[in-house]
Amino acid sequence: MLGIKMAETQLDNKHQQEKTNQMASPSPFDTYQTSLTSRYCSPEMSMLFSQRSRHSKWRELWLFLAESQRELGVEAVTDEALDQMRDHLRVSDADFKTAQIEEKRRRHDVMAHIHAFGTVAPAAAGIIHYGATSCYITDNSELMLMRDAMDILLPKLAKAIWNFAQFALEWKSEPTLAYTHLQPAQLITVGKRAAQWAQDLLFDLESIENARNGLRFRGAQGTTGTQASFLEIFGGDTSKCDDLNKLLCKKAGFSGCYEVSTQTYTRKVDLIVSNALAGLGASVHKICGDIRHLAAWKEVEEPFEKDQIGSSAMMRSERLCSLSRELMSKPINFANTLATQWMERSLDDSAIRRVDIPEMFLLTDAVLIGLDNISNGLVVYPQRIKARVQEELPFMITETLIMRLVAKGESRQEAHERIRVLSHQAGGTVKNKGEPNDLVARIKGTSFFSPIWDEIDDLLRPELYIGRSVDIVERFCGIGGVVHGKIRAYQDFIEKSATSELMV
Repeated sequence: MLGIKMAETQLDNKHQQEKTNQMASPSPFDTYQTSLTSRYCSPEMSMLFSQRSRHSKWRELWLFLAESQRELGVEAVTDEALDQMRDHLRVSDADFKTAQIEEKRRRHDVMAHIHAFGTVAPAAAGIIHYGATSCYITDNSELMLMRDAMDILLPKLAKAIWNFAQFALEWKSEPTLAYTHLQPAQLITVGKRAAQWAQDLLFDLESIENARNGLRFRGAQGTTGTQASFLEIFGGDTSKCDDLNKLLCKKAGFSGCYEVSTQTYTRKVDLIVSNALAGLGASVHKICGDIRHLAAWKEVEEPFEKDQIGSSAMMRSERLCSLSRELMSKPINFANTLATQWMERSLDDSAIRRVDIPEMFLLTDAVLIGLDNISNGLVVYPQRIKARVQEELPFMITETLIMRLVAKGESRQEAHERIRVLSHQAGGTVKNKGEPNDLVARIKGTSFFSPIWDEIDDLLRPELYIGRSVDIVERFCGIGGVVHGKIRAYQDFIEKSATSELMV
């Protein structure tokens, strides 16, 4: 018994020591990590929204402000101050520790990072953030991050569009069942359906381009957007206030500032951007839903990777549907934030935007990586498609049979009624007996239809019922078509990039 107790005590001591070690220097596996960065999105997007990236942009903005003030004659900004700021634009691990200690004391992240920047650039400590408010830093950096994030996303989206366009061209002539109410309705082609997917994505490309190109800078606007503090700095010279923002825009890479700001840029901008990204999420969800149905019918499948375990019908399309649903939920948060910005600003926009702005871009990035992976290598089973077409085609040619009979002098009403009865009988054979569709045999066995018996077999060619599917695909996806014109700016990226690989 004594030995058992000693062993239990030693085990307890070991567990306690492990717990103490974890608290002292926790492993990444001991704290929550978002699945977006650990499993789904690209390192590029993850790094863009990292703390180092975000806070290093703050330092860039402080430098832009100081440089611009110096260019406009503010003597308090010295060459030494600017040199020291330029030498420390990247926030180091030590800088983060300094800021962390300071924020705990001051309860203000911007002031904490001003202190940390001033510590490594002491000649600039007195002029960092001169005349500015926190939103000069936070809002302008968020606008820069959103712009840069959309610049990452747009080429990826263009590549997915290109993939579907090439798939559409390859399968432009392959007849397949079209559905309304998820019931067989008519015939289209495999390529025609893919062209519809590409068109939806093209609308999303245009929406995101418009959101990105419509972004403006907040600039240096002061506490409530009146530029009062900068008017004081420049001794009442309003032209210098305008020149300051022109300089800031040029340095930050924006065409201009929003004409009217409050303490922040209007949160309507966030809503516009999130709506564009959520629209893409809806398109991807629809496309992947279609692919999941086609896989269930064994007509089309995702590319199956060599060492993959599990159903190829589920692995990627289902993941993208899941991520897309989360992406589609984001605009409601931005709409609520906009709606609750009382007067010139209320701070309840801060915490939620810290979460939602990065997440909507990480989600979109993850969705596009998966979509590229799926769209480049879809597997089509033509014989299975043909078999399913033949199951339904007899029902689809009935209107043509009626018109042929009328042309030979029969009554349309009589022909319609006889077709209706035979179709109902054939449907019962399929549904109640589980036997093949025998409508054609019934028609050939009914003397009323003898005037067109010799025409029926020829009418069972699926390509007769695809309408202008081939023309539509070629006009939209072909050389010189709509897709080519819209994604021309991204062609270099498309040609040089390999198919995206999923992290897991």
